Amino acid sequence: MSATATYNFQGKTILITGGAGEIGKATAHRFAANGATIVLLDINEIGLAEVAEGLKDKACGNPVYTVRCDVTDAKEVTDMVAIAVEQVGQLDYVFNNAGYQGAFAKTDEYPEEDFQKVIDINVVGVFHILKAAARQLRKTGGGAIVNMASHAGVDGPPNMLAYAASKFAVIGMTQTAAKDLAPYGIRVNALSPSLIGPGFMWTRQTELQAGVGSQYFDADPKVVEQQMIDSVPLRRLGSLEEVANGVAFLMSDEASYITGFNLDITGGQ
Repeated sequence: MSATATYNFQGKTILITGGAGEIGKATAHRFAANGATIVLLDINEIGLAEVAEGLKDKACGNPVYTVRCDVTDAKEVTDMVAIAVEQVGQLDYVFNNAGYQGAFAKTDEYPEEDFQKVIDINVVGVFHILKAAARQLRKTGGGAIVNMASHAGVDGPPNMLAYAASKFAVIGMTQTAAKDLAPYGIRVNALSPSLIGPGFMWTRQTELQAGVGSQYFDADPKVVEQQMIDSVPLRRLGSLEEVANGVAFLMSDEASYITGFNLDITGGQ
């Protein structure tokens, strides 16, 4: 997955949930540059508009569609996905990316309301999109879905109980959905980034880990940054562009025989 690898997505449409976030934006730019029509879905309408505006120069003359949607609402997801497909005319790929990192706390101190919120967005929301997208893709003979998981769902990190639980669940859903949907020509894979930055999510993670007061991390966020990077074999952060490259590969013809796979981007682990 070279940073310069290109795939032909001309004539294809991708729906990206969490489209107003950092990873959603980077992935939208990646696919737009390779000719795809982009449909961005998020609850953050202002963020959606900003991302859409920034895509104008890369959209290859294709329109960029934005849809306001709360992924935790099953009816809203079903209706909005159907409306988006009606507007665009087709759906080929879905990047099931909307998520919430949640609180950072020791297990016995983890706030119950936040745990529920993480599960509602990262598990129930992913399920809603997965189901609605699969129904649409079955109508048109297939396609590809990439669910956003995390290395936290492979090797649970300290102080992130809800997030780790949610991402383990996403990987499990991916494996089952891949088997269920393969007969209809729908490939389902997952992507599990580890430490990605710089950016809002990276800064938030280091600051909140520093504030927990656990044996695993220092109380100084700058020291936490180095502690985390030192845990990566390549001793560096992954980039948003590298995550987008992973999504592009899993959607591409080069991955046409891959389904039920979790691409774990961990810097060498």
